[in-house]
Amino acid sequence: MMMMEKREKSCGNGYGESSPCPMMIGQMRGDHQDQPAAAAGKDSSSSSSMMIVNTSMRTAETLLRLIPIAPCIAALVVMLHNSQTNDFGSVSYSHLGAFRYLVHVNGICAGYSLLSAAIAAMPRPPKMSQAWTFFVLDQLMTYLVLAAGAVSTEVLYLAYKGDAAITWSSACSSFDTFCHKATASVGTTFVVVVCYVVLSLISSYKLFSNYDAPVLANYPTKASIEITTFHG
Repeated sequence: MMMMEKREKSCGNGYGESSPCPMMIGQMRGDHQDQPAAAAGKDSSSSSSMMIVNTSMRTAETLLRLIPIAPCIAALVVMLHNSQTNDFGSVSYSHLGAFRYLVHVNGICAGYSLLSAAIAAMPRPPKMSQAWTFFVLDQLMTYLVLAAGAVSTEVLYLAYKGDAAITWSSACSSFDTFCHKATASVGTTFVVVVCYVVLSLISSYKLFSNYDAPVLANYPTKASIEITTFHG
């Protein structure tokens, strides 16, 4: 008790008024100095977590863009080697424009998938120009591959069923191997369509969730429109 009273007296001034002790002042200063350090620690932890999230998203997008390469090449190779010769004659994919289109589109798709995966894997901050480029090209590739699959499916249907209205008989009864290979190639092309539908959704989400729609320059607003009145 006597020690506590002496400490209280030592912290008071000569007029009986209390003043903060040096120990208390040092503790208060230490608390104020610890606050910026704690804030800096929180900022560094949040920035590191954001870097981890961005790295994970970049890795996932790169893998998703690499996935369509395998079915594109498979569909292309199967169709390129699709030809048959028998007693009824010979037939090849090159005789049909729809199948030639399918081969070309799958080749373009494989090249674009590899190039876009390489760009997506680069560790650099996202840019609006890159987001718009991926969005437009992903949409374009989706429609190109979908069109190739749809047109080739129509040709296969006619090859299997024929068309009695124009006296076009079924060709697959005579060239069954050719039709089987063409069916496998077209089916694989629709796998590519599914992959690019997913990629288009991802690129759309990344674009419109992070950036605003572009504003047209010199677009008249309500404030800039002036109504001219004529006085008679």
